[in-house]
Amino acid sequence: MNIKQSFILALKSLMGSKMRSFLTMLGIIIGVAAVIVLVSLVDGMKKDMVKTFESMGTNLITVSIRGRGGNRAVSADDMQELVFENSEVLAAMSPAVTIGNATIKYESNNVTSGCIGVNEYYEKVKNSEVEFGRNISYIDVETRQRNCVIGTYIKKELFDGEDPLGQTIKINNMAFQVVGVLKEKQGGTEGGADHTIIVPYTIAQKLARMSVSSYNFSAADKDQVDKAVEVIEDFLLGVFSNSRAYSVYNQAESLKQVNELTGTMTMVLVGVAGISLLVGGIGIMNIMLVSVTERTREIGIRKSLGARPWDIMSQFVVEAITTSGIGGVMGIILGIVAAYGVAMLVDMTVSISAMAIIIAFSVSALIGVTFGYFPAKKAARLNPIDALRYD
Repeated sequence: MNIKQSFILALKSLMGSKMRSFLTMLGIIIGVAAVIVLVSLVDGMKKDMVKTFESMGTNLITVSIRGRGGNRAVSADDMQELVFENSEVLAAMSPAVTIGNATIKYESNNVTSGCIGVNEYYEKVKNSEVEFGRNISYIDVETRQRNCVIGTYIKKELFDGEDPLGQTIKINNMAFQVVGVLKEKQGGTEGGADHTIIVPYTIAQKLARMSVSSYNFSAADKDQVDKAVEVIEDFLLGVFSNSRAYSVYNQAESLKQVNELTGTMTMVLVGVAGISLLVGGIGIMNIMLVSVTERTREIGIRKSLGARPWDIMSQFVVEAITTSGIGGVMGIILGIVAAYGVAMLVDMTVSISAMAIIIAFSVSALIGVTFGYFPAKKAARLNPIDALRYD
């Protein structure tokens, strides 16, 4: 008997007892679906995180100055001079003066937002492009102009469809003129990259009542990030003579850590979901053993008519593979539907992984072979005389 005939017999056997066949497949269906859902959601989360990092600039290097007292200090001009002297590895620099939870008002509307004080190079450092108007300029910084650039969330909350350019808003009761609106990065949602206001750092220092202690650098390209970090650290060590007086934070390294973390998370979740596949395989073996017992007389008749042990074994192995294969296909469909359903419920990005589908289906087929082999071997070894006498 060839494989085609075994496959046809397997389908007839499955159709003959639909409920039992479905329950046999259930473990495989759940296991395959779980693998696809978990991998798809983790991949989607990874893409969101990578997109967030890329929106901030993959070449970004953040420097925090703690200082060590005395007259040892660095200024924004010192940092800018460092960029000019090392233009082969450093592309741009902007101070970063953060004002947390500032009260923003326009007429009767108000909103709470974080503000950041920057210079004219901020656009290049953080990929902060404007959609309308302009960005912070050199003149704004040098003459301490009270100009600001707002995110799309601020625009939506304060202006409600009105053109914000040229309008005056108050940031902690200090009047600023809106000169630009940033391009939307994260759907204009609260708490995201679009929920921000950019002002000249020379004015931000007055609002925050603090000096500049944080700087954002952009490496010339992603291959120069490590060299750029080395240049910055050498410069700061020369100023402070103590590495504890500052810290240099590499955005690319953070992105690498995120990829490693999500990779580990994926492996753990797939391992947990794989337990369902194992349980499904045990269920297939159990049902196949019962099937061998139920069909003992049939096996005896076939052997007495000349069927070889290979014919009997192939019939039951193909039946087990067919069971797990159909369960795998049903699991793939359920997994894709469930992944999109969960993503809609929790407002997450979902990324269906073709590799996850291939692996899950391959594993389900392998389970069919593995767990179908032992019942098939038992059927092939039955003595035809004893099998014919079985009642």
